[in-house]
Amino acid sequence: MANDTDTQLRSMIIEGIRDRKGRSITVVDLSAIEATPAREFIICQGTSSQHVASVADSVRDYLLEHGGIKPYNYDGYRNAQWIVIDYGSILVHIFTPETR
Repeated sequence: MANDTDTQLRSMIIEGIRDRKGRSITVVDLSAIEATPAREFIICQGTSSQHVASVADSVRDYLLEHGGIKPYNYDGYRNAQWIVIDYGSILVHIFTPETR
């Protein structure tokens, strides 16, 4: 079950995705799985590798600006077919349609 901090984090991530018109936003609740790396995955897609990178930048910028929150880590910018951003309890996955 998500706590208030996770709920606020989820809302900010989704706003960051929407700011750059990320598509097909899906929230996957993993809290019932014991050995999961995070409580939630937020998955979305961009229309191209440039759009994927832009959506990822928007999420990172939005959370920093509105919550002072930096990701623990992120990866995938080199090819930008799939970018993951780690916020601890929530992992954000941004894909191109072909990769998703």
